[in-house]
Amino acid sequence: MTTVTQMKCACPDCLCIVNLSDAVMKDDKAYCGEACANGHPQGAGCGHTGCGCHS
Repeated sequence: MTTVTQMKCACPDCLCIVNLSDAVMKDDKAYCGEACANGHPQGAGCGHTGCGCHS
């Protein structure tokens, strides 16, 4: 059996791939950071290079 260690951030607009060991977990979903996990308060993006979610 193969173990999943990475997946796409659960934010639908985000392009980031997150390591599950580093992910921000919320409601059993993996996010790349607090901004995505918290629904982008004040429209803040995740801030990762190359990703323009909510910018």
